This record gives sequence, C-alpha cells and structure tokens, in this order.
Amino acid sequence: MEPRDEFDLPRKPHIPGPTVNGWLVMILLALVIVLVYRDVRRHNQLLDPEAAERLVTARGDLADDEMSTIELFKNISPSVVHVTNLAQKIDANNFNVMEIPRGVGSGFIWGDDGYIVTNYHVIQGAAAAKVTLADNTVLDAKLVGFDDSKDIAVLKVNAPPEKLRPILVGSSSDLQVGQKVFAIGSPFELDQTLTTGVIGGLGREIQSVSGRPIQGVIQTDAAINPGNSGGPLLDSSGRLIGVNTAIASPSGGSVGIGFAVPVDIVRRVVPQLIRTGKVERPGLGVRTVDDRITRRMGLEGILVDKVLPGSAAAKAGLRSMDREKGGVGDLITAINGHEVRNHDDLYLALDARSIGDTVKVTVLRDGKGIELSVILQPLPTVSP
Repeated sequence: MEPRDEFDLPRKPHIPGPTVNGWLVMILLALVIVLVYRDVRRHNQLLDPEAAERLVTARGDLADDEMSTIELFKNISPSVVHVTNLAQKIDANNFNVMEIPRGVGSGFIWGDDGYIVTNYHVIQGAAAAKVTLADNTVLDAKLVGFDDSKDIAVLKVNAPPEKLRPILVGSSSDLQVGQKVFAIGSPFELDQTLTTGVIGGLGREIQSVSGRPIQGVIQTDAAINPGNSGGPLLDSSGRLIGVNTAIASPSGGSVGIGFAVPVDIVRRVVPQLIRTGKVERPGLGVRTVDDRITRRMGLEGILVDKVLPGSAAAKAGLRSMDREKGGVGDLITAINGHEVRNHDDLYLALDARSIGDTVKVTVLRDGKGIELSVILQPLPTVSP
C-alpha cells in the first residue's frame, strides 16, 4: 500500500451556487411579474361593474333631401339589374359544357316585355348572359342587338310582367351643370349600390369600343366603378338621363370623373335594336384611307380610297384613288360647311343626319375645291 501524504485529506463534495446569468434571469422574471401585476391592477381600476347600456337619443325627421334620396332608391332600384357575361368551357373529365363568369356589369329594365338595356362592352364576346333582378331572381338573357359605336346593347329575358318594373325615362337635352344625379349599379359586384353626385360637365366626348366617338356625353362625380357600366344615371326625379359607361382613372377605380351616354341617344338607338336587332347609320358609300396615312401624305381631311359601285357617292360623282396611274382620289374637307379633318369629324357630321338626307360634301380635287350633293345611304351593319 502506497503511503498517503498527510495533507491528502478527503475532500467535501462541491455544490455549485447561483451563477451571474442565473441571478440575471431571476431578476428579470421578478421584474416581469411586477410589471404584469401593475398592468392588471391598472386595468382593474378602469373597469366599472355598474356599467349599463346607453339610452338611444331620439332624433327628429330625416332631412327633406335625405327622404327624397331614400324614396328615389326605393322606387327605382327594382328597375336596375345585374348582368353577368358568361364564357363556355368544356370539362376535360366528362366533356360537359360549363358556363364561367368572365365579366359583370349593370343594366336596367326598358319595358315589361323583358327588354334589358346595358352597355355593349358589358356583354361583348359573351357566349351567354344572365340577368339578376333586384329580388335576386336569376334569368337567362339573349342578345337582341347592339350598337358598338354608342356602346349600347339590348338583352331579352323571359319573366312575367309583374316582376319587371320599367325605368322612368327622362331627357338629356335640358341638363345643367351642377344638378344632382344618382347612379345605381353593381360596382365590384356589390349589387343595388347607390352613389350620388352632380353633373360636372356636359358635351364631353369619349371613344366607343368601335373606335368611333360618342358625342354629348355627361360627366359626373357620382362614384362609378367597375361593375357600374350599363347602369342608369338618374336625375332627382328618378328619371333615366344617361347610361353609366366609363371612368377617367389611372388606377381603374373612381377618382370622381365618370361618363354616361346621354339618354337621348339611348331613346333613339334602343327602339331600332328592338325592331330590327341593328342600327342603320347614314353613310356616303366610300372606302377611305386611314388618318395616319393621310397625315403622312401631308393632307388634312378624308382621302377617298374607293367609291363603291352604285353608292350615293358614285351617283354624286366622287372619285376614287387611281392606283394604276398613281392619282389621288377626292379629299373630303367639309360636310355642310363644317370642317372635316379626320374620321372623328366625319362620324360626328354624319351622326347628326338621317338616311335619305342630302348633304353638301366639299372635296379637294386636283387642287380645286368642289361641292357635291350626296343623298345619304345606309351603312353596312354588323349583326349580333
């Protein structure tokens, strides 16, 4: 056995004490407990076990203008409908044809015989359409006809007359900037939505989906958003004065400038669509050169490319472009004394006329101005 040093005594077991980190954790935990207790105590001081419901303060009658707006909405909203543009898709699993919503808009009831008016761009390209009435009745709709140059379309639904309340029709010829207007429609698919505002401008001009200008458009600050298209713009008597059609917006939402096709155009177009499914417009019977090409040639006006055989223009003596000899055709510069610089000017000049009217057409031919009398003829129409 090896000798043991006298100083090599048995050692007591080491029991570790709290470290610095351990003390810090304990201190923080205690601090949290103190803070929580303080917050609970403060919150309890805010509570009142005796709290009771507040009594309702009685109010007087609604203001006259509020009552008028409420009454207008109650009377007119049943005439406003929600329009759904449907596309057809074939199910790859069972080859069934499905109808898929591809766009929505608004419309209004024209008569108790089932005719519905909306914007053409709302139902453009639709394989089918559905109309939802104010009472949530959903009906299949058929396209009767459209006028893309005025962005107007007519649909037809089968429903009993008692479910259809025709809208009241007014006039747009006597409107004034500043008068109150009301729009009802389905912005962002929120059907039966009412917005209010005033007429901010008259005689505006917008482009239709066909590219032709729509003249005399009403400008309003009544909020118009996607889904309002095709819905009615109303005066304070609840009469239709326009069809909400477009907004001026860099973001796609309402910024206080909306546009409505005036009802005087609607009253002229809709009966023609119901009678024949199309609108006949007066024309000269010529094929013309694109404005950009005419400008590149250094000319201002409507350059005649071809005079259609047997047309009103042919009978009046207008000349076509001579491609074999390189001759330039007649350049139309005025209609009834009103300057024509481009196709927009021509459309506006002819829109104010009717088929069978005689107009004075001023043309530039071989550097000389000539005036010809043309009896307007129907333009070719596009069938729905």
